[in-house]
Amino acid sequence: MHKTMVRNLAMARLSSSSSFSFLFFTFCILFIPSCSLGECQRVGKHVALYVFGDSFLDSGNNNYINTTTLDQANFRPYGETFFKFPTGRFSDGRLVSDFIAEYAKLPLISPFLEPGVKKKYDDGVNFASAGAGSLSQTFQGQVINLCTQLRYYNKVVGLLRQKLGTEEAKKTLSSAVYLFGVGTNDYISLFLTNSTFLNSFSNSQYVGMVIGNLTMEVYKKGGRKFGFLNLGPLGCLPGIRIIKPEDNGGCLEEASQLANLHNEALSKLLSQLVNQLKGFKYALYDFNSNLRLKMNHPSKYECHVNNKDGEK
Repeated sequence: MHKTMVRNLAMARLSSSSSFSFLFFTFCILFIPSCSLGECQRVGKHVALYVFGDSFLDSGNNNYINTTTLDQANFRPYGETFFKFPTGRFSDGRLVSDFIAEYAKLPLISPFLEPGVKKKYDDGVNFASAGAGSLSQTFQGQVINLCTQLRYYNKVVGLLRQKLGTEEAKKTLSSAVYLFGVGTNDYISLFLTNSTFLNSFSNSQYVGMVIGNLTMEVYKKGGRKFGFLNLGPLGCLPGIRIIKPEDNGGCLEEASQLANLHNEALSKLLSQLVNQLKGFKYALYDFNSNLRLKMNHPSKYECHVNNKDGEK
């Protein structure tokens, strides 16, 4: 029950296109050589988009794994505004990665596990899985964890080398953008399950393990341009807020504190990697602050949907 409510909140958060203008601007530094505040146009050959993460970015991979409906979105009301049918996205329309692909003049990035589709891996691939975490222990056996997503990516690297040749594949991989949105489930699983995993570590040690899996495998394969979403106020998720009914549905501060520690550590890590890794570039979207703005001032961010023509 708790997990379902968390997924439903993700659907509500991802349905509005108006919330991604800042994200588009930050991705200008990754997709094109230069960008001004007034105009940001993409030039030259397109770059690929490879997507890793959880339900915020899963475009349908969980349709093809043996899991429960808690981790699937292949039924209504998912997909009803834009696609007119459920696609496996935990949204009533498009996801962050879909809007980025549209901006970059790419097709919608297909899920890696989707069968019967001729894959153009040089456009990118979506590896994300709803419920997934950075750690293999997170909802183990029900989702495609980040380690497995990275193994799938290694398969794609090999296929690209076969298709394009070593040098052209290297160019494709080094110019591509790698989008990561993961970590939420690593923390909420501690409150939604009987896990004792965290008891073996301090909060800072646990956060260090979560963020430690994010970049190095892709960088070793030639990836240089990365995009990240930090974590929202996890204690305010509906499925978390009902854990302590004595608080009358208030936010669970322990969960939000973990998210804050994660965001601080992620920001610090990325700044360090710029100095440590040659050619490393990144954009970090402050999802936490922007979501809090929408929570505190919801009327300013209303999503008006035209059911006939799709999302507006």
